[in-house]
Amino acid sequence: MKEKFRPAFNGILLGFKDPAIRLQMILAMLAMIAGFVLKLNTAEWIAVILCMGLVLSTEILNTCVEKVCDLYCQEEDERIKVIKDLAAGAVLVSAICALITAALILISRL
Repeated sequence: MKEKFRPAFNGILLGFKDPAIRLQMILAMLAMIAGFVLKLNTAEWIAVILCMGLVLSTEILNTCVEKVCDLYCQEEDERIKVIKDLAAGAVLVSAICALITAALILISRL
């Protein structure tokens, strides 16, 4: 059973090497610390954890898309640019949703 999860855990460890993924992981840890400091309730924790998972997952997938595109084509190619921009847009959408969720939790506590 361990062998089935090894590639997934390896992927997470490889993510630490990518600056964008590392930044999102650091932000996720800061969100966890803030959650403990603010003593979030169960529903708020669920929202925070789902947002963290969404942002980290989209960032990891964005990095994968970029790496596959770079394997396919090293030169400037408008089609590759569109693909990379779409993947980056997905990260931005998830990050905005996480930010709005965090703001709503904070506003409810003020």
